[in-house]
Amino acid sequence: MKQTLTAALAAATLTLSVIASPATADTRITLKAAKAASSYYAMAVQLSEAAKSAAGLDVTVEESQGSVQNVKEAIRRPAGYVFTSPPSLIASAQAGKKPFEGETGYDVVRGLFPIPSLTMHWVVREDSGVKTFADLAGKSFIAGGKGSFGERKTGDVFAALGIADKVSFVDVELNAAVPALKNGQVAGFATAGSYPAPNVTEAGAGTPIRLLSLSAADLEKVKGDQQVIPAGTYPGVNYDVTTISLPVNAYTVAATDDETAYKLTKAFWDSKATMAKSNPWWGGVITSMLADMGATLHPGAAKYYAEAGIAVK
Repeated sequence: MKQTLTAALAAATLTLSVIASPATADTRITLKAAKAASSYYAMAVQLSEAAKSAAGLDVTVEESQGSVQNVKEAIRRPAGYVFTSPPSLIASAQAGKKPFEGETGYDVVRGLFPIPSLTMHWVVREDSGVKTFADLAGKSFIAGGKGSFGERKTGDVFAALGIADKVSFVDVELNAAVPALKNGQVAGFATAGSYPAPNVTEAGAGTPIRLLSLSAADLEKVKGDQQVIPAGTYPGVNYDVTTISLPVNAYTVAATDDETAYKLTKAFWDSKATMAKSNPWWGGVITSMLADMGATLHPGAAKYYAEAGIAVK
């Protein structure tokens, strides 16, 4: 069952639209990110600063919608379009599976580099009485940003756990989730982003919250890599939380020029250690994650990896 609240759309993905002019030495980049309260928006800001300092790129950060839309735009956007998405969505798009039924052309997607993994968070009010996923039966819950990968993943997880038809899903955009939780309009919400996720931190400021953990039996039913959010990551959550994470990568399209792809890829890896000093989530990005790219590398990115001596399987 769905209810409707009004708010602006948020998503734990980001989109970069790059405009490279061969007539100038500068590459102007529009970096579209998630809502300002999300971890992926913070990543976008850091990436923009890295691109400016490491490669002299002209970068503007803007808000973005969800990863599904990001992927869908890959077949309509011109050279220079760069976006992030879980590789599973790329696979679905290229196979014409939901939500890309009847669509073609996604073979233009090319890989650049991995970014911090998407970690699922299921947050509830401490006073909601919800301590397990089964306890959500009969409760109102925001599954994630409308049209986002996190929303779809929550639906898949709840279906696997047998509670999807027992929860009253509230159909809103993600930045309505924290106010709705604090005002008692919903028992909780789901969000997908690297921890600590700013919107979860905000939710726990002044309002006791609980993060739901997947049990060993639950993990056998759902798809995703087991991830533990350490105790103390969020206000009042003084216990480890077992959840799942999924890889997320930066992609572009085949028409993007090699120089732009090369400069973006090099700027990312050259700046990763510095970015990790401010946000530890970057420290978890390692070159072996390139194995989960799920798309052919862009020649510009491949050039960087060859020069750096990084083997890409």
